[in-house]
Amino acid sequence: MKKLLIMIAAVIFFTNTAFAQEPKVSAFGAVLMDAETGRVLWGKNEHDPLAMASTTKIMTAVLALESGRMDERVVVSKKAAAAPKVKMHLTPGENVRLGDLMLALMLESSNDAAVAIAEHLSGSVEAFCAEMTKKAKELGALNTVFETPNGLDAGDHHSTAYDLAVITRYALDVPGFIELTNTRHANFSSDKRGYSFNNRNRLLHEYDGANGVKTGFTNKAGHCFVGAAKRDGMQLISVVLASGWGEQGKAQKWVDTKAVLNHGFDNFEFVTILEESTIAGQIPITRSRTTSVEYAYTETVRLPISDDERENLHVEIYTPESFQAPIKTGDVMGNAKIYIGTDFYHEIPLTAMSHADRHDLKTSMEKVLNAYFSLISESEVKIVLPEF
Repeated sequence: MKKLLIMIAAVIFFTNTAFAQEPKVSAFGAVLMDAETGRVLWGKNEHDPLAMASTTKIMTAVLALESGRMDERVVVSKKAAAAPKVKMHLTPGENVRLGDLMLALMLESSNDAAVAIAEHLSGSVEAFCAEMTKKAKELGALNTVFETPNGLDAGDHHSTAYDLAVITRYALDVPGFIELTNTRHANFSSDKRGYSFNNRNRLLHEYDGANGVKTGFTNKAGHCFVGAAKRDGMQLISVVLASGWGEQGKAQKWVDTKAVLNHGFDNFEFVTILEESTIAGQIPITRSRTTSVEYAYTETVRLPISDDERENLHVEIYTPESFQAPIKTGDVMGNAKIYIGTDFYHEIPLTAMSHADRHDLKTSMEKVLNAYFSLISESEVKIVLPEF
């Protein structure tokens, strides 16, 4: 196996030796994730299981939006109406459009709306929460369990900062989600009364590029917030869990969120590391008149990179010492592994850019014999000789 090390930084970057300082946050668990690649740019206890309060409602909204049932009418149950504050004060038997309940869910975090949505879509809160947990696992949020659709503390209801970022990364691509979380004000009516809601997400009007996502608080979780912002084509996701309690914690979650997002926008920028179809090298070919074949990268890889990571970015190419013909265009010749320092990031196949026919005594004899018999026979004949 042949290994080739390519120091990308030496080729495409001017190195800046200044090291970015990590954000200072009060939150017990926090993370900064790039939405395009899913790369974690910074974290603090990001895999620790924690209560997540109403940030739960991000998954509730995802399942509801993906159901495609926004225009259905929801009949409110006694259980939904009895949900504790924060609530929109639904009454048993009240008839509300599902899409309107979504506005109450995400703008003002109405707990009764969450229960009504869950019961309408899955028949029960328990069944809906099972679907929420299943969806989380499918997305890669493996340390998340949903036992309520609204985030109220119950049983083993928990997530992690990382898992919430994973869920939010997915949610941002769900049709209607960003529009929902960016709605500043909404008015609608049920069959009994009218409602008016204002979005409680302060980040939307306090932070340039903000486009989400959800606040949360319970006595167990403390003040939490999942935020999102986009600048110059970079979509970042921030999560802060347990930023504090009381009025101080309520204010601190905004301070923490802005510090996390600022760290991303101030210190990272997208760089194209590898480009699809770019020649990466060539490899000797045996048993062929073609002595070598070029191979190329099969993907374009873009990464958000900080200045202090640039000099440590490298690609390791792994191929055999040689290949034996025949080789077809597109055959896998090896792989390229991208590293940032000692941390492995991504692996892509390397494929042949041309073909190489086999040429040895056996194949030469087969060609001669096949050509001869094709002249004397009306039917197609193919001669294949055994290996010598």
